[in-house]
Amino acid sequence: MARPPDPEALARAIAATCGDGSVVDLRRLSGGASRETWSFDLADANGGRRGFVLRRDPGEYGGESDRSTEYLVCEAAAAAGVAVPTVRVLLRAEDDLGRGFVMDRVEGETIPRRILRDDEYAAARPRLAAQCGEIAARIHAIDPATLPRLPEQSAPTQLDQYRSLLDTFGEPHPAFELGLRWLAERVPSPPSRPELVHGDFRNGNFIVGPEGIRAVLDWELAHLGDPVEDLGWLCVKSWRFGVADKLVGGFGTVPDLVAAYERAGGRKVDENTLRFWVALGTLKWGVICVGQAFTHLNGFVRSVELATLGRRVAETEWDLLEILDGGW
Repeated sequence: MARPPDPEALARAIAATCGDGSVVDLRRLSGGASRETWSFDLADANGGRRGFVLRRDPGEYGGESDRSTEYLVCEAAAAAGVAVPTVRVLLRAEDDLGRGFVMDRVEGETIPRRILRDDEYAAARPRLAAQCGEIAARIHAIDPATLPRLPEQSAPTQLDQYRSLLDTFGEPHPAFELGLRWLAERVPSPPSRPELVHGDFRNGNFIVGPEGIRAVLDWELAHLGDPVEDLGWLCVKSWRFGVADKLVGGFGTVPDLVAAYERAGGRKVDENTLRFWVALGTLKWGVICVGQAFTHLNGFVRSVELATLGRRVAETEWDLLEILDGGW
């Protein structure tokens, strides 16, 4: 189990920005196999309470970006009018709370099963695909000059990355090998200039209310690249959570997504380019699942969650083969 953040240390760390008070109702939120999200309230002397969230990496973490980068990307996104929780405090080493930051808590639902099935969100579901298109267009319009230094991840770069990663596991995956060959033959022309890509723009990373999307979460994989990558990732079958006939997140259609995206100022979306990114997204998630199982089975981190993700490898292989055969 992760060591909970010390409430008194957390209260001291946020006092200058969020005000003095006591940290109460501290609880870890679900999700995140290696990174943590904690919800808490700050109670002041007058009985008032404000809700916050702590996002942190306990100890050292060798991922694609650190929390300071994510913090700055969230700041830039908020300034550009993207629906994102307001970030408040970037933790320092002397806080002894790990690397991370504190942001406002936005109430709503993030669990896809509930978003896709509960009556409370029935009116929102038909709107979500168009809302995703509008939000994605706003993200991709952010001036890179306002962002911290981010890696550039073109389609060829990602193909090389995941080909190399797959090779490290030392086990055969013919469907992924076929997919890599198919993708290498269909690499789309790059955009005229790399744009901000969220990197994990999907159902499960949206806070949803009865009226629709309230905020976009999890910016830790943000990078510069082809903006259609975000739209393709949103359409990966794994992120439909069992509602396979709704290609966009399990809640909407590709025409609704693309039309809203283009109306909001996004580039014209070519169907072949979108299909490429759906296929690459499916392959990426499959290879990631292989890696999660590898991590568990080799004893680096023993985790039921990682083991469960490993069981999904065959599922993503099947999904990829369907795409190569002309499906979605």
